Amino acid sequence: MLQIYFIRENKEEVLKRLAVKNFKDADTIITQVISLDAERRLLQKESDDVKAEANVLAKQIGELMKSGKKQEAETTKARTGELKQKEKQIDDTLKAKEEEMQALLVQVPNLPSTVVPLGKTPEDNETVFEHGEKPTLPATAQPHWELTTKYNLIDFELGVKLTGAGFPVYKGKGARLQRALINYFLDKAIAAGYMEVQPPILVNEDSGYGTGQLPDKEGQMYFVGEDKLYLIPTAEVPITNIYRDVILKESELPIKNCGYTPCFRREAGSYGKDVRGLNRLHQFDKIEIVQIAAPEKSYQILEEMREYVAGLLKELNLPFRILKLCGGDMSFASALTYDMEVWSAAQKRWLEVSSVSNFESFQTNRLKCRYKDANGKTNLCHSLNGSALALPRIVASLLENNQTENGIKVPEVLVKYTGFEMIN
Repeated sequence: MLQIYFIRENKEEVLKRLAVKNFKDADTIITQVISLDAERRLLQKESDDVKAEANVLAKQIGELMKSGKKQEAETTKARTGELKQKEKQIDDTLKAKEEEMQALLVQVPNLPSTVVPLGKTPEDNETVFEHGEKPTLPATAQPHWELTTKYNLIDFELGVKLTGAGFPVYKGKGARLQRALINYFLDKAIAAGYMEVQPPILVNEDSGYGTGQLPDKEGQMYFVGEDKLYLIPTAEVPITNIYRDVILKESELPIKNCGYTPCFRREAGSYGKDVRGLNRLHQFDKIEIVQIAAPEKSYQILEEMREYVAGLLKELNLPFRILKLCGGDMSFASALTYDMEVWSAAQKRWLEVSSVSNFESFQTNRLKCRYKDANGKTNLCHSLNGSALALPRIVASLLENNQTENGIKVPEVLVKYTGFEMIN
C-alpha cells in the first residue's frame, strides 16, 4: 500500500507513474484520498485540542476542590464531560474517515519503477537477455502431455477423477523427477545463503492482505469458508508474513528465506491450447526465495536474484530469456518484475517459469515490517521475492527438449537426485 504522505506531497508524480500501469481510476481515487486525508488531519487536530483542553480542566478540578471552590469545580467538571462527549463524536467521525480512506488506498496498485517499459500487454514486455540455443527436434517429437503418458510419468485423467482438471497425479519416475527438482532447488538456495523455512499452506486474511493478494486477487484464491482461511497461491505469502508487525535491526538485513510449498490457484477463465498438460495447473509445486532488505540496496538485490535464477536455468541446460515486464503486464503489488521464460521445443513457444520482483515498501507498509537504522530512526523495509523455481513448466521443457529415440535424458545436475540418467 502506498504511503499517504507520499501521495499527498507527490500527487502529480503518483498519477504519472500509475498511468504507466494503466490504472484507469487513478485521478478520481487519488483526489479522494488526498481530500479525505485533509479532513482526517483537521479532525485529528480538533480531537487533540479537545483532549488537551479536557486535560487542563481535569487538573483544575482538583485544585478548585482543594481551595473550597466546589461550585466552580462542579461547573468545570460539567465542561469536562461535554468535552469528553465532543471528543467521542470527533473520534467516531475520524475513524469513519480513516476507514473510507483505507478502502480507497487498498485499490491503488504499487507505483512502477521509473525503468518499467510502457505497454499494456505481454507483447510490450522488453527482452533484456537470452541464453542458449533452441534444440532442433525430429518431426516425430511429442509435446510433454504425450510424453508423460508414453512413459507413465503423469496421469492427468486420474487427477480429474480424484479432484478435477488441473490436479495431476505424478507417478514413478515422474514423481521422482518432481522430488529431485525440489531438492535440487532447495539445496541451491541454501548454498546461496537462503534459510529454508517450511511454512503453512493455509493463511488467514491478514496474511493475504499483507502481501497484496487481498483484496486484489480474492477470486483467484481457494477459500476454506468455515475457517476463513485461504490456500496459498505462492509461498511468498506465508514467508513474507513472518515479518509482519516486526521491527528489525539494520544489521539483520538483508534477510534471505527460501521455502518449498504446493501452490493453489483457481485460474478462473483459463482455457484453450495454452493450458494443456502442465502449462497451467490449479495445484503445483514451487520453491520461493524471499528477501527483506534495506531500501537503498533492494534494486541491487533484485539484480542478484535475477542472476541467481538465470544460473539455475543454465545448469539445467534450458534455453531461456529474461523479460522486463511493461506497466500493463505487472502485478498489482510489484514495482519492477523480471520474468524468466524457457523454450518449449515441442510446443515451439516460450513458457514462463519464474517472476522476480521488487515490491519496494508496498507490502511492508501493509505488513508494518520495519527496521531501525544506525541513528535509531524506524523505516519501512523493502520486500522482494522470486520463483526459484516453479516446477510444472520446467518439467514440461525438460521432457520436450531432452527427448531422444531412446527416451528422455535427465540433466546432469539432477542425476544424483533422481538416481537415473534416462526416462524410458
